[in-house]
Amino acid sequence: MLYNLLQVFDEWLAEHGSYSLLQVLYQLEFRAFFSVVLSFLIVLCCGPRTIRWLVRQKIGDSPEFYRQDINEKMKDKANTPTMGGLLICSSLLVTILLMADLSNSYIRLALLVTVWLAGVGAIDDWLKLTSARRAPGSREGLLAWEKLLFQLGIGLLCGWTLYDLGIGNDAAHSLTLPFLRTYIPGTEGLELEPSIIILPFLVFIGIAVLFVAGTSNAVNVTDGMDGLAAGLSMIAAVAFMLLCYIAGSPERAQYMLFPFVDGTGELMVVAGSIAGACLGFLWFNCAKARVFMGDTGSLPLGGLLACIAVAIRQEVLLVIIGGVFFVELGSSAMQIGWYKFTKGKRIFRCAPIHHHFHVGGWSENQIVVRFWIIAVVLVGTAMLLLKLR
Repeated sequence: MLYNLLQVFDEWLAEHGSYSLLQVLYQLEFRAFFSVVLSFLIVLCCGPRTIRWLVRQKIGDSPEFYRQDINEKMKDKANTPTMGGLLICSSLLVTILLMADLSNSYIRLALLVTVWLAGVGAIDDWLKLTSARRAPGSREGLLAWEKLLFQLGIGLLCGWTLYDLGIGNDAAHSLTLPFLRTYIPGTEGLELEPSIIILPFLVFIGIAVLFVAGTSNAVNVTDGMDGLAAGLSMIAAVAFMLLCYIAGSPERAQYMLFPFVDGTGELMVVAGSIAGACLGFLWFNCAKARVFMGDTGSLPLGGLLACIAVAIRQEVLLVIIGGVFFVELGSSAMQIGWYKFTKGKRIFRCAPIHHHFHVGGWSENQIVVRFWIIAVVLVGTAMLLLKLR
C-alpha cells in the first residue's frame, strides 16, 4: 500500500521536497527486508495482549497421545493458549498490505491463500478448543475430509491462477529439476533449453494442488513442540526470499539458469513477512511456550510456502528446504498405514517423528534445535543445487 501510494503521489512529493525521503520504497530489497523487521515488531507488540485474550477465552490445548510416557512429558503444556496463529496471520496481512505492490497478482493470490487457510484453521481450532463450554454433542473441530477439501480447493485456485499468470512464458510452466538448466548459457535473451519439460495445464494444476495441500498439512503435523514449526518456517522463508530475488529478475535468472517468472520478485515481501512473523512468534513460543500457533498458523504458513514455490517453479527445492516438514508428514502417514495394515504394529515409537525421538530420550530442546540445524543444512544443500546445472 505504501508502495502504491508513493506511485500515486510521487509528483506531489517531489514538488514539496519529500520524494527523496520515501523513494527507498521503490527498492524491492528494502521493502522485503523491512517486512522482516515490521512483521517481527507487530507480533512482538501485539503478542502479550493477544495471549491474555486467548487465556480469558479459555482457548487452551491439552494434548493426548496413546502412550502414557508421552502424556507425562507433555502434561506441563496443558491449558497453554493456542490459536496463536492469529498473531502470525495478522502480522502477515498487515505487513504485506503495507509493504507489497498490491497491483501485483502474485501478491493478491498470497493474501487470498493467507485468509483462506487461516480461516479454515481458526474455525477448526475454535470448535476444538471451545467444545467443553458448548452444548453436549457440539462439534469438536472440522472433520479431516472437510479440512482437506478446503486445502485442495485453495490448491486448485492457486494452480489455475499461477498457470494463467504464466501464459506466454514457457519457463513459468516448466518442471525445474536438479542439475538441469532452464536456459542455454551464453545466449542473448532467455533462450530455453530444448530438453526442458513444459507442464500441460492439468499436470501443472495437479502439482500445485498436491504441494499446497501437502505442505499445509506437513507444517500442521510438525507443530507439536515449542518453537519447532515456527523456527523451521522462518528458515524456509529466508531461503525463499533469495529464490524469489533470483526468479523475479531476468538477468539473475539467466545467470543462474533458473526460470524467470515476471512479477514473482514481489513475493520476496511475502517471504520476508513470514520470516519476521515466525521470528516474533518464537519470542513467545520458545520453551516453555506461552502460546501455540494451532491450525490457525500452521495451515497458512505451509500453504504460503507452497504457493511461492509453485509460482517460481521450485517445487523440488521446496521438498529439500522443507525436508523436515515432509519427513514429519511421511512418518505420520507411514505409522497410520502400517498400523492399519498389520492390525496394531507400529514403525515408530510414536508419530510424528519428533515424538519418536522424544520417547527415545532426547529432550524437547534437543529435538527442536537439532531439527533447526538439519533445516539449515538442507537450505545450504538447496542453494548448492542452484549452481550445479
